[in-house]
Amino acid sequence: NVRSVYPESYRLIRNCNDFLEKIIDAPMNEDEKKTTIGEVKFLRAWVYFTLVKRYGGVPLIDKPQQYTGKESLAELEVPRSTEEEIFRFIIKDCKEAAEALPEVRTTEKARVTRYAALALCSRAALYAGSIAKYGKVGLGKLTGIESSKADEFYQIAYDAADFIIKKGQVNFAAIAKILEKGATVILFTGITQWIMNICNNHITFHVTRDIRNEAMKKIEKLPLKYIDGHSYGDVVSRVIADVDQFSDGLLMGFTQFFTGVVTILGTLGFIFSIHVGIALLVVCLTPISLLVARFIATHTYSMFKLQSETRGEQTALIEEMIEGEKVVKAFGYEKRAGERFAAVNDKLQGYSLKAIFFSSITNPSTRFVNSLVYASVALSGALTAIGGGLSVGQLTCLLSYANQYTKPFNEISGVVTELQNALACAARIFELIEETPETDDKKDALVLANPEGNIELSHVNFSYTTEKRLIEDFNLNVKKGQRIAIVGPTGCGKTTIINLLMRFYDVNKGTIMVEGTDIRDITRESLRTSYGMVLQDTWLRSGTIRDNITMGREGFSDEQIIAAAKEAHSYSFIKKMPKGLDTYITEDGAGMSQGQKQLLCITRVMLDLPSMLILDEATSSIDTRTEQKIQNAFAKMMAGRTSFIVAHRLSTIQNADVILVMRDGHIIEQGNHETLLKQNGFYAKLYNSQF
Repeated sequence: NVRSVYPESYRLIRNCNDFLEKIIDAPMNEDEKKTTIGEVKFLRAWVYFTLVKRYGGVPLIDKPQQYTGKESLAELEVPRSTEEEIFRFIIKDCKEAAEALPEVRTTEKARVTRYAALALCSRAALYAGSIAKYGKVGLGKLTGIESSKADEFYQIAYDAADFIIKKGQVNFAAIAKILEKGATVILFTGITQWIMNICNNHITFHVTRDIRNEAMKKIEKLPLKYIDGHSYGDVVSRVIADVDQFSDGLLMGFTQFFTGVVTILGTLGFIFSIHVGIALLVVCLTPISLLVARFIATHTYSMFKLQSETRGEQTALIEEMIEGEKVVKAFGYEKRAGERFAAVNDKLQGYSLKAIFFSSITNPSTRFVNSLVYASVALSGALTAIGGGLSVGQLTCLLSYANQYTKPFNEISGVVTELQNALACAARIFELIEETPETDDKKDALVLANPEGNIELSHVNFSYTTEKRLIEDFNLNVKKGQRIAIVGPTGCGKTTIINLLMRFYDVNKGTIMVEGTDIRDITRESLRTSYGMVLQDTWLRSGTIRDNITMGREGFSDEQIIAAAKEAHSYSFIKKMPKGLDTYITEDGAGMSQGQKQLLCITRVMLDLPSMLILDEATSSIDTRTEQKIQNAFAKMMAGRTSFIVAHRLSTIQNADVILVMRDGHIIEQGNHETLLKQNGFYAKLYNSQF
């Protein structure tokens, strides 16, 4: 209290003043004299500083006896100096003390006193409001001290921790300014994060859209051997499920990447601005976290790839079972189908658990390494602070920045499961996109216009796989308007000939010519539009009856569509539908019989008859009575047009000009119906076996 402390403190200040007056003329070494003056001035400044901070001021009177019984200077009714005046006096004393103490210190006491004077100078300047008054001018400029240590104290003014000394000693004005800056930064960060999220979503879903568009375009350009060699469910899974998984990972990746890069660079910059040595330590320890994450990620990628492939297998199985549900129920295959699905499902569960388990190790591993970074910053920073190289506020900032610096690594490792899954799914979808498409048309390819129907197959060799030969040295010459029937046992190559004519596959050897031109020198589009094709497997798309008949072709009136439907004998059931031609149907033609769906496909060809026709078991799902009517329509349709007819029911091809009997990829018999029956060969056996 004032009674016990102030009188002694005041006498000490007075003794310091008397000593400084007398030492000027004392017979002493100049260096020793300067050192002593510096120490005494620091002592006087420290006493003043203590009095001001403890008792709120220094009285301007020299009568200690008046303070007897008083607990604080606030109880004295005497004039007092202001805090700012005393602080400026302290700054002046500390400046002169630091300048008096030599740079080359002769004693430990002199070295400690010099740094203590600098520290006291900065605190006094801080309390007096000099920082706020003079702005960003640095204490070195404010006090005139040239020492590099003075510049280090400038950072203290920007650390809120150093504005809070103890109870009752808080510079609220300075802290308020820091809070204003903090609020501005927080508002700016919130706005930028909102904008970043919008940009991330925009980029992600546009990329997803573009990937799906590219995948769909590639499917349209892929050769049929790819479609035939992969289950439909697997292809669908790649385009739908895998792209969705990739989209989720991409969204997380963008969010973590952009915010992470900004956070890492920003915090590194702040750490370097505070202490270069500690910043270099952080940079050196960072690769350890990256190496650990990469090691684990490399070993989990294969698991996620197997997971994605098995998901595609599961989708294919579900698609297969749903499509063939009637057959499954008819043959009591439900139990076996359930067992197959359970086996695939268990396999998917196993791969998923392994992938998630191993990838989940990444986060704790990187957190452990990043905790080492934090601990290293704390230890090195604490030692530096003890040595006077850092203030408590700067150490607090460093620890906060170290935590912010490691945060992006922890966040990325926290979502590494999704990222690894996204990468595995991306590999599958890009594998599809990067598949080799069917060869492009030649630059000088001929556009086939109004062909007459002259077709020649010369020494054609073809097989789907190199291990199994199918068609060898196949020769056929078809004239305009001829009807060519192709018969033979299952697997003899009948449909393969159709695939080659349409150029769904290219021949391995030999040539197929239309109007004397190799079909490889004709554009695919013009070649395929020159054929009218009705297949055994019906294909409808979601849309109206009208859409399915016209198939996107424009310019047909309702009268033309109805006329074609009557020719194909499909109008009888179309007019009974709720909205007639505008009735909406799904791709599986729900509510329609197989025969009705096939009649719609025949109507599609009847609407716009091309110069060449391919009928592959076109009436296989139609009743005998309707088939006779269709055959009459086909006879009109095929008049003057080159036609290829593939049939197992030989009664439908008796009027063919030429019947090709195939076996194991070779033509073993050739002629019209009567001629082949007279030969009593393989065709005769096939024909008689049906009666």
